[in-house]
Amino acid sequence: MTVNVVKIKEQGGPEVMQWEKVDLPKPEPSQIKIKHTAVGLNYIDTYHRSGLYPLSTPSGLGMEGAGIVEEKGSEVSDLSVGDRVVYAAPPPGSYSEARLMPADRAIKIPDEISDETAASIMLKGMTTQYLIRRTFKVEKGHKVLFHAAAGGVGLIATQWLKSLGATVIGTVGSEEKALLAKDNGCDHTILYREEDFVEKVKTITNGEGVNVVYDGVGKDTAEKGLDCLAPLGYMVIFGNSSGNAAPVNPSVLMAKGSLFLTRPSLMNYTAKREDLVKTANEVFDVVKSGNVKVNIGARYNLKEVIQAHIDLESRKTSGSIIFNP
Repeated sequence: MTVNVVKIKEQGGPEVMQWEKVDLPKPEPSQIKIKHTAVGLNYIDTYHRSGLYPLSTPSGLGMEGAGIVEEKGSEVSDLSVGDRVVYAAPPPGSYSEARLMPADRAIKIPDEISDETAASIMLKGMTTQYLIRRTFKVEKGHKVLFHAAAGGVGLIATQWLKSLGATVIGTVGSEEKALLAKDNGCDHTILYREEDFVEKVKTITNGEGVNVVYDGVGKDTAEKGLDCLAPLGYMVIFGNSSGNAAPVNPSVLMAKGSLFLTRPSLMNYTAKREDLVKTANEVFDVVKSGNVKVNIGARYNLKEVIQAHIDLESRKTSGSIIFNP
């Protein structure tokens, strides 16, 4: 079977991505062959492409996709040919018309969820789940600062946080994104290009600070984020869209109020099959409940992958981004 895929032969700018034809072999015993119907674009894809996260090249790209099981290996017992499935896991390779995938990383899509919705929310939704339900379990009354609140993870997180009864403060890059964030659960928005977010957080919280900061930006925001925390607060750095955050001296955490600092990864939280299934089902449930509505901010054909990466990295996009294979 010959399929079109996006490959990189070296890591670098968006221009290193190339459209190629490859022969797809039959699945190995523990694999399935998925024909993609929708593919998700996530910031981690740009890290793999650029070299921030090293890859062995040549390599495929993309960590999230939904589609139909076309073939399965002899050891696969819990999935059938014809099942609709979604995944958000390595190895990279979702930027393709079809691919082979470890069967234990794929999740059946409920009847109530479309393929496009599944591909737009799986990685971002599971990221949100582990951040707000496991890394720091947000409860009613907690105050939360979420950076890039109008982004793909941000718009899911703000809705979910609001449904839990938290006070949600979000940083955004424009008035347009501020309105979008407020429509999706943000109680307060901060225009980070124009306002000092530390001072704004102090004003909003009457000087108390927040219980937790969720930071997917990294270098530009992490150090200042510590000053937004109340004593015993949690700094959760889960991404690096501006580059890796600078190292922090543990004594600084003590001096600023016995703070906690962590750099978690979805892959660790979903390494076990049972954790993956539970996390994915919580995402499906919160969507089915109506507490989280999917925001698809842009759609591209897969052949437009270079432009999609340019738009994402220049912060022109909001919400989730979908490729049509």
